[in-house]
Amino acid sequence: MVSFRQDLAEWRVALVAWRLLVLQGAHPVVAAGMAEHSTYHAHPWRRVEHTLGSGRRLFQQDADTLRREIARLERAHKRIRGTDAEGRAYDAKDPATRAWVLLTLFEAVVAMRQLGGDPYRGAQLEEAYAEFTDAIAAFDLDGELPPTAADLPGYFARVAREQLEFSEPVRYLLYDILHEAPRPRRLWFLGDAGWRGVRAVVARVVTALTVADLPPVVRERFGLVRTRRAALLSVLLHRGVGAVLRSLPDHLRYRSPEQRPPSRWRPTQRDTRRPRLDQFFREVLDQTGDGYLTVHDLRAMAHNVCWQLELDEAAEARVHAAFEGWWEQLRASMDANGDGQVSREEFVAATIAGCDRDPAYLEGGLLPALRAVFAAADTDGNGHLDADEYRAVFGGPRVHPAEISHGFRQLDTDGDGRITLDEFLQGFTAFFTARAASTAGTQLLGRP
Repeated sequence: MVSFRQDLAEWRVALVAWRLLVLQGAHPVVAAGMAEHSTYHAHPWRRVEHTLGSGRRLFQQDADTLRREIARLERAHKRIRGTDAEGRAYDAKDPATRAWVLLTLFEAVVAMRQLGGDPYRGAQLEEAYAEFTDAIAAFDLDGELPPTAADLPGYFARVAREQLEFSEPVRYLLYDILHEAPRPRRLWFLGDAGWRGVRAVVARVVTALTVADLPPVVRERFGLVRTRRAALLSVLLHRGVGAVLRSLPDHLRYRSPEQRPPSRWRPTQRDTRRPRLDQFFREVLDQTGDGYLTVHDLRAMAHNVCWQLELDEAAEARVHAAFEGWWEQLRASMDANGDGQVSREEFVAATIAGCDRDPAYLEGGLLPALRAVFAAADTDGNGHLDADEYRAVFGGPRVHPAEISHGFRQLDTDGDGRITLDEFLQGFTAFFTARAASTAGTQLLGRP
């Protein structure tokens, strides 16, 4: 019996993941949201992870997980609205846009099987589509979804010709982002030089494969050419990977919901505040990766905190308000020319000077934000974080359990197996103010 959920869990879905991002980003509303609210420039792997992870929670988990994921998307998307560079209003909660984003996920699985040589046949496609539409019924997209799978080609052709645009986010996804992408933690063993070499090859392969695999109507719309070499690459990869995976047992063929990719914690050797704060700016604060800190970076940080937790609307509002307050302190004390952005050099120098000048400097922004994070993570309200609550905020599929345990032990100064609010704040305060390299908090926020 055909199962869309099972097909979505196959590892070979990675072969159409970039194609999926391009199709989604080609919609003008999605492109506007990416340009104004997304951190995909600096964190491309997180963008893929969020897209596929959300799909897994929507289609491969139980009803309660589905309900929570829909609620999470509702909270996240309500803040993604505004006016794009062309002066057009956009809103991520627009039903037609939502339908497009969800349907591209279904279409990606259909394409994966078609390209792999084992397409859905006859009634199988309708069965898979019925399974898909049943799972997303809670989105209330009546009138936006094609009634049957047989209507999908017409829907995609119409949207491609009438709405899709070869925007800057699409061009960047296709041609530039992978040439600049940071090294994933799971590939730590390559080192920076090794990753640069691998990255150049990966970027060329992904671009060629994505262009070759895009629907013909989309290539025509964007003026893209499917070369013979790219077509051959597509056949070899999809057929080859598909054949290998079909020969494997299920536990190797399919992604496990609880799987954690291997990684390794390696201690940093930084021994002053300046390099620590420089690293903090680059790896934590500069969410957009443009070398400057703006209100959008702080909002993205708040969003990523909320994304990890099952918060109600009031709790999410408190987290966002605390991060807005942090930004106001940073803007007031560091944005000398009033252009709404702070450079890395300005941040490092002003933070050191502020902490040296005023022992209460961090109370103006950072510490209130951390209190909001602590309160959100303390899901049982007992006044401390246990290992599971800490992991919910700072963990993730790209962070090795050993690294999480190390960070937890740094903050758990009395070794009682839990972190109080005082321990939590003292660890981060020491990170910003202590001159020694062995400062609690050094590896707490180092997310790729």
